[in-house]
Amino acid sequence: MESVTIICRCEDITEDEVRAAIREGLTSLDEVKRILRCGMGHCQGRTCGRLIARLITEEAGVPASEQTWTTYRPPTRPVPLGVLAEGGDAHA
Repeated sequence: MESVTIICRCEDITEDEVRAAIREGLTSLDEVKRILRCGMGHCQGRTCGRLIARLITEEAGVPASEQTWTTYRPPTRPVPLGVLAEGGDAHA
């Protein structure tokens, strides 16, 4: 049985999918996000961002220090819907 490594759990994207996209010419975190949707789920790339940066370094030779993650979209931290429905403060 073949082992599958999930890189982006929110969007269910595998390591093989990310590596293939990089080999096709994607060389930035933003490009990977736009094409594969990595980083567009609940965690906004907090889980997969570093993993994808490492894969870009391995496959395309772009050092992680030269890569930047795209802008976070509100909410930048997951907020339970109940807090929003009640009009409360998520930090309370």
